[in-house]
Parts: sequence; structure tokens; C-alpha cells
Amino acid sequence: MSSHGGKRPGAGRKPGPEPSKVVRIPVSRVDEVRAYLTQPRIRAWGDIEPVGAPDRRMKLALPLFDGSVPAGFPSPAEDYAEGSLDLNQYLVEHEAATFYVRVKGHSMTGAGILDGDIIAVDRALEARHGDIVLAVIDGELTVKQLAIDNGWVRLLPHHPDYPPIDFKTGQELTIWGVVKGVVRKLR
Repeated sequence: MSSHGGKRPGAGRKPGPEPSKVVRIPVSRVDEVRAYLTQPRIRAWGDIEPVGAPDRRMKLALPLFDGSVPAGFPSPAEDYAEGSLDLNQYLVEHEAATFYVRVKGHSMTGAGILDGDIIAVDRALEARHGDIVLAVIDGELTVKQLAIDNGWVRLLPHHPDYPPIDFKTGQELTIWGVVKGVVRKLR
């Protein structure tokens, strides 16, 4: 009898606390799945707290009326309906890589992002100069506008009481995602 080959006692992957399962993912969606799996799931520091992933099962499309309305609302009796609007479809480009976050603080009021607003953040987008981003600086989360000039990176607030963030040697910056939109309840 040969001593080579076959099952050996103690060989192979050790079982974890629960069974695992291999899942097949289309190659075109691997980056989105990875981004989703690495999105923040803890209560954040600084000026943001996670809201959680949107419930993708429920689709709610409400009427979207054509044209701009300076003050008021079109008469329901008139035929102004342009179509319907589902905010998840409108704000979410990369479903597995997008999450919502509640903003805390006033540093971005000039950009229309107020204390208590919810922002949609897309981790699959590459941040570019001028984008508003969710960033981690030395372990602290913040929302600011990304400014890149000749290789120098700054994070800019949109409020006169807050200074721009210039980076010093040894500081760590990680861009967690690009802000795609803002949701605000008025009442």
C-alpha cells in the first residue's frame, strides 16, 4: 500500500464557527461585491454615522413632474407627470458599493449638505478633483470637497468657520467614497 496521496488526518481547511459556502459571482460584478463587503458597518467617528444599506428589495417610484416650480406645486388635475422617480434608482449607480450616511456638523453647509442630512456614498467611483468625498484622516471620518493641485491634496470645507485640511508628512488619508447625493427631510 502506498503512503502517498489520499486523505490524511488533520489535513485541509479547519472548520470555522459556522459552515461556509462557495458563491459564484459574475466577473463584471466582483469589484462591486468587494466594495460592499468592505463598506463601513461600525458606528463611525467624527462628523458622520452610518445609516445602513438601503433595502434593495423595496422599489418605490413616485410621480416626477415636468418643469421647474419656483414656488408651489403643479395642480394634480393637470397632466404634468414626466414619469416616476425611485430615489434608490436615481442616487445608486453601483448598488453593492453604495451606502447611506448621516452627516453631523456644519462644515459643508455651503455645498448644501446640512447637519442631519443623509448622503449617498459610492465606493466604486474613483474620486476626482472637485468631488465631495467621504474621507478618513488619521482614523477620523469627514465629508469634504477633494482638491488636487499638482499632486498636492487638500480637503475643503464649505463653511467660512472651518479651515481647509492640508496634509502633513505622516498623516494618512483614505477616500472611502464619492458623495452621489443628499437626502433631507424638511418635516
